[in-house]
This record gives sequence, structure tokens and C-alpha cells, in this order.
Amino acid sequence: MPHLYQDSKPRPPALPAAARTTQGSGKSYEELKQECLRKGVLFEDPDFPACSSSLFFSEKPPIPFIWKRPGDIVKDPKFILGGATRTDICQGDLGDCWLLAAIASLTLNEKTLARVVPLDQNFGPDYAGIFHFQFWQHNEWLDVVIDDRLPTFNGRLVFLHSAERNEFWSALLEKAYAKLNGSYEALKGGSTIEAMEDFTGGVGEMYEVKKAPDNFCEILEKALKRCSMVGCSIDTSSAAESEARTPFGLIKGHAYSVTGIDEVRYRGQQVRLIRIRNPWGQVEWNGPWSDNSLEWRLVSPSEQKRLSQAALDDGEFWMKFEDFKVHFDKVDICNLTPDALEDSTAHKWEVTIHQGSWVRGSTAGGCRNFLETFWTNPQIKLHLTEKDDGQDDCTFIAALMQKDRRKLKKFGAEMLTIGYSIYESPSRDGHLGKDFFRYHPSKARSKTYINLREVSNRFKLPPGDYILIPTTFEPHQEADFCLRIFSEKKAITEDLDENVAIDLPEPPNPTPSPQETEEEKQFRALFEQIAGKDMEVSAEELEYVLNAVLKKTKNIKFKNLSIISCRNIISLMDTSGNGKLEFNEFTVFWGKMKKWINIFLQFDFDKSGSMSSYELRSALKAAGYQLNNYLLQLIVLRYSDEQFQIEFDDFLNCLIRLENASRVFQALSVKSKEFINLNIGE
Repeated sequence: MPHLYQDSKPRPPALPAAARTTQGSGKSYEELKQECLRKGVLFEDPDFPACSSSLFFSEKPPIPFIWKRPGDIVKDPKFILGGATRTDICQGDLGDCWLLAAIASLTLNEKTLARVVPLDQNFGPDYAGIFHFQFWQHNEWLDVVIDDRLPTFNGRLVFLHSAERNEFWSALLEKAYAKLNGSYEALKGGSTIEAMEDFTGGVGEMYEVKKAPDNFCEILEKALKRCSMVGCSIDTSSAAESEARTPFGLIKGHAYSVTGIDEVRYRGQQVRLIRIRNPWGQVEWNGPWSDNSLEWRLVSPSEQKRLSQAALDDGEFWMKFEDFKVHFDKVDICNLTPDALEDSTAHKWEVTIHQGSWVRGSTAGGCRNFLETFWTNPQIKLHLTEKDDGQDDCTFIAALMQKDRRKLKKFGAEMLTIGYSIYESPSRDGHLGKDFFRYHPSKARSKTYINLREVSNRFKLPPGDYILIPTTFEPHQEADFCLRIFSEKKAITEDLDENVAIDLPEPPNPTPSPQETEEEKQFRALFEQIAGKDMEVSAEELEYVLNAVLKKTKNIKFKNLSIISCRNIISLMDTSGNGKLEFNEFTVFWGKMKKWINIFLQFDFDKSGSMSSYELRSALKAAGYQLNNYLLQLIVLRYSDEQFQIEFDDFLNCLIRLENASRVFQALSVKSKEFINLNIGE
């Protein structure tokens, strides 16, 4: 069940210094550490215990793992030994090469590394078996505390480990990231750029190598100089090809890190090389410019030293840039700021963040292929007012991220296929309806709908107002999302979530009509039969009358009105305060109900007798109620069935509750949004 956001206003980007503690006890790392030192005990994390549930959720451990602290594995454990470097990352028996490739890239930037891996941790005199790491999650920095018990087999670490047996920062970092996502198994399979963003709070961009721009090498070189994190991979054509080795020693479907770009003098010419690292710590490219290739024999020892070239089976290798373009398919770049890599000047980017959710039945409308529900998705208005310096257009990046899907893996969740469309905004305000999207094409859109955590693209559009629609590909798919807008100049964004408003006609006085129609005569006869001599009906009698009438009404599906609903009707219509309805009061109510039946039939587009919950926003507006996404989501959760259908008795119950709430609101002069929330959200 996604989170329902009451406040949809844009938010500023979070700062790393304000990292929030995530421990269940609410205590910070320092508080927990000092507590352990006072008691003379080593920390044991109750939130991520040393047991099977922290390892796997869908299977049992294939071998009997034993959890050990570093001091039980080696005599002289070190947190970091000789600096944190990319050679400290060697993959174990877990399919998280994507994470390891990101960690290798992290070591290339000391400042970024120190933010994720606080360097004042050690196994010295104040050791208490507790460590902490910081990660970015959906516009928030989190401080994740762990104990240092690690899974081992035969005295060796099972998962990520350093090439140095007594160095443990990388293994502990992997454990903290596993805790963040629920288990070690949750880390199986992923995109390098996902972890890169969690380490930096940066924005990712993906390039298809075969379609990359002509200056692609310069783009990569500039990215590395700006301390951006860069990963690369080779596509697979089937699941059977995953981690298959090519004749040149490269692994398909495997995440590599790009760790350097340089030129070398070779046979009188400058040759452009790129340095790649396999997080396995072994298995390397065996083509030209590989570790033991003939090409290096014609390069001076000083040049080899400058390039840190060594013929070691450490997973890192150089290759000619032209060969890289032939053999690799994708490159992921995570920019710490989204400065244009094609541009030689740096920019200060403006950032706004929107948190939202797709809720089935109300705001999970799917992509434009599903026009009947597409318009119900959240809508964000983007005001582009200032052109780029010396340009006619406005540059911005839209990055749409689905939240917590990896953490929800143990409940069967998978990455959804997501994307977005951008439309020129009409002059009117408010949530745009179905007809707008029927007759207006999009101005821009994400390059593709894809099942990655984040979809991001760079756009240049003329100044003006635009509407961005974030969606899943299929309708009815639920998830929380985070939308980030990076713009070179100040851009104003707002959620087109409608203000709560009530526009009802004044209720007519219950006076008898001068001449009764045939229908009214039939109602009076039934009413007199039930009411008796006092000509007033109680809630129990009203229940009988309404159910008898509505069950005979054509073209609507109707189950049954409850006694509670009838008491609510009496509360709404009883002008005398005696807890019963006179015939004239009932007649006024029946006039309302006829109007509501007509509205229901109007929005029952397929004439099935029930109304799609996605049409509820429009139906309620026709009845005089304008609601925002939050209230609409609450109503749909309460009144729709599993097929996102609302039958007439549920529609009637909803309107009765709304009208009762609005009457009390008018009497008490309180904010309608707050009051309706209290009454319909119970």
C-alpha cells in the first residue's frame, strides 16, 4: 500500500549534514556506541539480527553460515588499510556486482567517500562492535547503524571482501546497504546507477554506447574529472547469457566501473585508452592493451608508471577506447550535480522535489495508451520563465524515481515500468481532464518506459508553462514516487492537486407541492404504509423504503443501504430535530437522490450499472465537491471494490457523508479540507 501524501508541495533538496537516524530505538550511532562502552559490551543490532532473515527471504542459506566479528576472523582487523581504494572491493557469493561497481567508483572521490563511509571509525581502544554509514534515499540522508557481525564460511567472508584479509570497511558497507534494503538477498540484481545515486544524491544519465554522441570520450573524461561516478555493462540477449564470458574475457550482463581515461604515446601516435574494473577482482579483458599485451612493451616505463599499469590479475585493465565502443553497450553516469557534460562551463542547478504516489483506483492511471485513466495520474505544473544564458530555450532534467521497490522484494514487489510525458499547459488551472489529453499531443516525454528505479532525461524547451505526468506503464499499479526537477535557471513547480472546495445549492424548504405527480403519489402511498399515523419514518423504516425503491431502479447496481446510512440521511435532512423524517423532508432528499442517480448514470460510461473509481473525481465535482488527491485516494480505498468499481449504494453513502461533513463545516466555520478528512477517512 503506497503512502498517501497530504502535503504535495515541492520540497528543497536534503543536506547530508542532517542525516536522520534509522535505528528502531531512535538512538543515534554515538548514543548507542557510548551506551555499549559504558556497559562494556559489544553492540548487537536488534533491527538487523545475525540470523537467516537478514540473509535471505526466499530461500535457506545454501551453506551453514557463521556470523563472526572481524576480530574473530583475523588477529589484527582494520577498518581501512592504506586508504580506501577500488582494489578493496572483491565480489563474494552474492549477485550484487552492480553495487560493487558503484563502490569502486565511490573510492575515486575522497570527499564523497567520507560522507558515505565516516572515516573516524576503527577497531582501536573505543571499539564497541558498532559502525555506521550514510545513504541518500528519496531526498533524505539516512544514518544506518550496524553491528560488525559478518556471515562467514570456513573462517572467510562469504560476500564482499577486500583483497587485504584484515580490511573490513567494504564488507561493513555492504552489510549497511543490505540492512537499508531489508536483506542481503534484496541486493541481487540491479543497476549501478541506483547505488551511485544512493551514495551521492546525484542525478543519473544513461548512454547507449552505439548511439552515443561523437564527443562521447570527452563526456566521459569530463565526468571523471568532475568526480562523477561511471559504470558500464554489456547487454544480454537472454537469461542464459547472464554472466557468460566472451572470447575477449568480458562478462555479459555484468556491472563494471570506469576508473580512468587517458592517452598514451604508441608508435609515434597518441592512443586514447579507457580503464575498466571488474568488481570480481579478477577476470579481465584479454585483447589489445590488456595487462600482458604486446602493446605495453612499446610504452616507456615512466608512462606505464603514470598510468598505474601493472600486469596483475586484480580485475582492472586498460583497453583502447574504440574497442570499448565495440564491446560495451551501456554507460551509466551519476553526476554529483547535473552539470551538462557536453558543456565546458559549470552551472549552479536549481532543484525541486515532489513526493507522490500511484494508488490503484484513483491516481494509478497508467501511460497515454490508457486514455480512459491516464488523466487521473498526478499532474505537476512546471513554469519555465528564464532562458539559459545566451540561449532561446530552458534546460532542465526530469528524474522520476519509484521508491522502496528493492526493500519490498520480500513481499513479491518488482521494479515497475515507469516514465513520464510533458504537455504544454492550457491557460486554465486545476487538474486536467480526459478530453485535454484526447486532443493534445505531448511536447516531450521520457525516452522510454523501463523497469529501472529511476528514469531521467535532459530537455530543452521554450519558456512557458508545462504539465508533467509521471506514470507507470500499466494502470492500477501502486507505488510511491519521487520526482526531481533540475533546472539551470529558476523554475517554479507546483502539484496540480486541486484545492478542496464545496459548491452546493441552498437546500429547498420542505414544502408540499401544489399538485403531486403519479410518481409522488406512489411514494406517498408507500410512505404512509410504512410511517403509520404520525407520517414520520424512523431510520429502520427509512431503510425499508429506500431499499424497496432502489432495488427497482433500472441501470444501476445496488446491494443494500445499511441502518447507519439511513441514520446519516436523517441527520442530513431532519429540520425538526426529532430524529425522524416527515414526508416533505423525505421528498427533498428524494430530489437530491434523483440528481445523484443521474450523475452516477452519466459517469457509468460502459453502462454496466457501476462506475469506475477513476471517474469519481469528475462525478463528485458534478455533485459539487472538488477534492484533492489525498482525499480522493481515501474515498476510493473506502468505497471501491477490487475491480475499482463503485456501485450506487457506495456512491450514495459517500455523498451523504460528504454533505453531512459540509453542513457541519459551514456551521462551525472550520477548514473544509481538515473536516472532510476527519469524516470520510475514518
